[in-house]
Amino acid sequence: MRTLMTILLAAGLLSAQDKPPEVKQETLEAVIIPVKTLTGDSFDRLVKLLGVFGAHMSADSQLRTIVVYAPKDVIEQVRKVVNELDRPGSEAAIGRNIEMTMTFLKCSTRPSAAAPPPLPADLELVAKQLRAATQYKNIELMDVVPLRLQEGKDTEQTLRLPGSTATPGALALATVRLHPESVSRKDQGRFVRFAFLRFNFRLPVSTGSSPNQYQLVESGLSTSGDFMEGQKTVLGKVSGAEEDSAIFVVIALKVLD
Repeated sequence: MRTLMTILLAAGLLSAQDKPPEVKQETLEAVIIPVKTLTGDSFDRLVKLLGVFGAHMSADSQLRTIVVYAPKDVIEQVRKVVNELDRPGSEAAIGRNIEMTMTFLKCSTRPSAAAPPPLPADLELVAKQLRAATQYKNIELMDVVPLRLQEGKDTEQTLRLPGSTATPGALALATVRLHPESVSRKDQGRFVRFAFLRFNFRLPVSTGSSPNQYQLVESGLSTSGDFMEGQKTVLGKVSGAEEDSAIFVVIALKVLD
């Protein structure tokens, strides 16, 4: 009898040793992580970068939130990466190249002494709208300046523009500062969102009978928001160097794939 008990105990010990060790199941949590800065394509790039964690995620670009369902330690790693990339200039924020064309229109309530050169065909509709909406009837092309931008990066450039007829030897200066925050797609097409877009002008104003007698007067305009690719947008007017005149800035955007 004692021998039988010994055999059974030995068999029980061998059977217990043959069982695989128990694997402890990790506890999963669901957490909402807000995205405060990135939008549009930048938001999509952020979500794509987070794919390296292999966690279950659901992202909503409109609500700017990411829902993560994963173990606590993975959630903390995801949160850390979001905090690092959710800012201007990060690897997720910097993306597409953008070509912006700036057209400067000199407008006046007085007719010019000589017939001004005809406007390019693509600006005729803009001029027609300005004449209908403002008191400015004489509209001339001042300059057209292309500018290359990159999504998520600040850009600053100083431009030299033709001076007024009263100060033929003087140059007008325009400094443009802007930040194209993101590129996004909507039903109508692609849009570029600018966190800010500022123009500061230094315009020569005659102070005497001589063309060399002038002073530089500062003025500017500032705006922000979404601007549609391929559509000409009039940003606003700046008081001109001459009486009863103004400068209007028209921009057109193209996103380079």
